[in-house]
Amino acid sequence: MTVSLRLAPLLLATLGAAPAITLAQSAPPVAVAMAGSGYDNSFKQLGAVYPFNLRGIDSRDGVSFDIRADEIVSAAKVTLNYTYSPALLPELSQLNVLVNDEVAASIPLPKETAGTPQTRVVDIPPRLITEFNRLSIQLIGHYTMQCEDPLHSSLWAKVSNGSRLDIQVNRLDLAPDLARLPQPFFDRRDARPLELPFVIAGAADNGTLEAAGTLSSWFSALASYRGARFPSSQSALPAKGNAVVLVTSEERAKTLGLSLPAPTAARVDILVNPFDPQGQLLVISGRDANELKRAASAVALGHQTLSGQGVTIETLQALQPRKPYDAPNWLPSDRPVRLGELATPKELAVSGYAPGTVTVPLRLPPDLFLWRNQGLPLHLRYRYTPQPVATNSSLLVSFNDRFVQSIPLPSQEHLDQGLLGLIKDEELPREAEVRLPLDGEALQARLQFRFMYDYLKQGECRDVIIDNMRGTLEPDSTLDLSGYRHFIALPNLGVFKDSGFPFTRLADLSETAVILPDAPSAAEIDSYLNVLGRFGSSTGYPATAVTVARAGEVEGLADKDLLLIASGADQPLLQRWAAQLPAGFAGNGQRFEVSDLAFKVRQWFSSDNAASLARNRAALSASGGAGTAFVAGFESPLRSGRSVVALVAARPEGLADISRALTTREDYAQGLQGSLATVRGQQVESLVADETYHIGSLGPLLYVRWQLARHPLLMLGLSALGVALLAGLLYAALRARARQRLER
Repeated sequence: MTVSLRLAPLLLATLGAAPAITLAQSAPPVAVAMAGSGYDNSFKQLGAVYPFNLRGIDSRDGVSFDIRADEIVSAAKVTLNYTYSPALLPELSQLNVLVNDEVAASIPLPKETAGTPQTRVVDIPPRLITEFNRLSIQLIGHYTMQCEDPLHSSLWAKVSNGSRLDIQVNRLDLAPDLARLPQPFFDRRDARPLELPFVIAGAADNGTLEAAGTLSSWFSALASYRGARFPSSQSALPAKGNAVVLVTSEERAKTLGLSLPAPTAARVDILVNPFDPQGQLLVISGRDANELKRAASAVALGHQTLSGQGVTIETLQALQPRKPYDAPNWLPSDRPVRLGELATPKELAVSGYAPGTVTVPLRLPPDLFLWRNQGLPLHLRYRYTPQPVATNSSLLVSFNDRFVQSIPLPSQEHLDQGLLGLIKDEELPREAEVRLPLDGEALQARLQFRFMYDYLKQGECRDVIIDNMRGTLEPDSTLDLSGYRHFIALPNLGVFKDSGFPFTRLADLSETAVILPDAPSAAEIDSYLNVLGRFGSSTGYPATAVTVARAGEVEGLADKDLLLIASGADQPLLQRWAAQLPAGFAGNGQRFEVSDLAFKVRQWFSSDNAASLARNRAALSASGGAGTAFVAGFESPLRSGRSVVALVAARPEGLADISRALTTREDYAQGLQGSLATVRGQQVESLVADETYHIGSLGPLLYVRWQLARHPLLMLGLSALGVALLAGLLYAALRARARQRLER
């Protein structure tokens, strides 16, 4: 059958035009349970940063876990490591293990083992587990048969975040269907890092690599919360699991063991991996690289419209160009942003006397000009349940775990009667203005709110906790970055690592060119796909307009920022631009510029960092050894204001180390800063921080003020010149007046 589809209105705004898609006939999906596998994760790996600290007569904490759509749970158990108070009465106290608010087991708390570490294995009935799950540990605690304080200090239990959840699953052999995309290649229920092989049949020409980069950045944008890696091959399908395959002819498909007809247009198919019945292949095919790019863009931007086992992409009109700083993941800087755009109403509401922290994730544009800024304005609207009498209740506002402001939550006796009359559902609407300090903050930030309610003592036998406290942050609360300019000193590998800047300034990478060797190795292609994936995870948008080129084509790319990838001596631009590069290789020799950066504490996200520059103080040359990989940034030799970042390794495995340093969230990768950094395994060290140029705009008046503040001697000279000029004018005026009086 043949059906023409149009994309949804929201997608139309992104595409600018809708592709016409021909759907192929497909068999109905069939699900068959296959051999089992499993997961074994600690509570810490599931998101519990700290141990569970359970207090009071009834308290709980927990972690979330999900099950992939192509898996079914066959068995599950929890290994709990816990300690509890010796004061708890065993007849009335217990720990409950709950899955999705249903009790899986109750653990008694006998006196003889109180106060000592305990381990208990609890079996969880598989019927309680669904796709999205919440595992909770609840303490029911009592210390006396008489009247008790529900928040007495003796009512406690601690559960280690080293406790483990072990799940056994059976795989479902699902029939291939494009309607499930991005599954099974990416499943948002899976918390593990994504590893998705790419198979590029035949020569990896520029257009084919651009299509592959579109897909790797798309998958990585989906998996941004857990990381992604894209190993590549040009000769064989993976022996197990899923993969993305790009082919441009029937012959090349046959060399991989695929039975595909000769492509007649851009096409997308999903097939079973011939070497693994549980694996599937996303096959992007076409007669040339342009058709591959069309099919890849249709998958990345319009996969919601696809179904069946294969479709032909007949047309895909030119996409509307992106605007600077409009990446979906970045906080917009041209208008106020509502908190409701960053979090759901459910995530902005809490309840109880000890509610959890409301966290709103933010990703800031990396080049905000923060000189003499007063902080990011937050217009906060909120509601809360006022307590009847005087309390110390407050709303705490923090930014990246850094306390910012405490907003009092007045009780009913301290509120005007007029305000009390406005209370609806016992929640009082309020407003506050907060300034969030941005200096020194990471680009991936967390805005945190916590309602702190004071517990009122009622007296003996009257202390009963009534869980009627509510706190809500209104979705129409706003953050406003529109008062900030975009201006930054480069090179700065810190913002490159954290956000892909300056390449991600345009989310589709339309002003980015990746320069590869004439015959790129598998390691260089892997590095390209992984770095493009890193850019996609930063922006949340696929790299549909990236340019891939070779060294001989670089002269025509002066209007783009350049990403240079090389291993060994296969990149001639390393020799041509050796004067600009702060490091390099020549045969078995290595050359590095060094400075006193290792001995300095540096503020990396300040706009005015001239005082903390660590310029080149020496140059080191050496020969022999295993060779060191490095990342270097410098201004483009082709055009001022454009940037070059070079990822260079003496050996192919060095590029893999660079990719891990760029994509991992581990602390060691924070050493990737300045304008030159070396990478040796998991050891990353910055050698030079030498900002040589600026990009962005401040406007004439602000630019003059900034320059005068940076150069006090210039300001004194201009002041002296102004005084002398004013004195000269005044002297001339007085002399003219004196002559007039003498002539009378």
